[in-house]
Amino acid sequence: MKLEAITINENHQAQNAIIEKIRDLINFKNLEPGDKLPSERMLAEKFEVTRSNVRDAIQKLEFYGLLKSIPQSGTFVANIGVIALNGMIEDILRLDKPDFKSLVETRILLELKTASLAATRRTEDDLKHMKQTLDAYTEKVMNNEDAVQEDLLFHLAIAKASGNSTMNTLMLTITPEIITNFEKYHVCNDNQAFLGIQEHNDIYEAIKNQQPALAKEKMKIHFKALYQYCYNE
Repeated sequence: MKLEAITINENHQAQNAIIEKIRDLINFKNLEPGDKLPSERMLAEKFEVTRSNVRDAIQKLEFYGLLKSIPQSGTFVANIGVIALNGMIEDILRLDKPDFKSLVETRILLELKTASLAATRRTEDDLKHMKQTLDAYTEKVMNNEDAVQEDLLFHLAIAKASGNSTMNTLMLTITPEIITNFEKYHVCNDNQAFLGIQEHNDIYEAIKNQQPALAKEKMKIHFKALYQYCYNE
């Protein structure tokens, strides 16, 4: 677990270093909106990093609308002025890596809404997927096995059923970090895992019966331990 956390942090630092180099390259070559960047292979060789490192950095800059990749054509500077681009990159580099408590708080806020939306929008396929993840979680817990990943897969199934692609993406973004740190911060005890079986079932039934208010309430009950962790309630 500690090794994974260190690796994630190192990747984050490496990504920021490459972003800085891309910014410097854009300034040095006086690239303007629509101008093409060198290929990932060339950037990797120039920066002495792997292509996957370069790709991750480019994808982050794409997420913020600073670069645009076109299949079979390459990566281009987005339609934004150089001064604005430099300012936004500085803001991105200043962003602190979210602490675990803030990730959990974000998860709570997201999931209260996704549970409600899922109860309104879920399909039969969504219910089938939820039930599969619920059964997998139950089996692991009953066998006294670690079920953190199965727990989160159940919640990701709910996010997918919400029909909101942005919320689903946000859940997918924060989930790996939560998995990495869940045990480290001792948020839930073993007894909570067994309680989770019934709580998951209650959420599932509310979504199945298309009761959004009840689904939200059952999710809030399920998150009691997380509320206590985040807000010392």
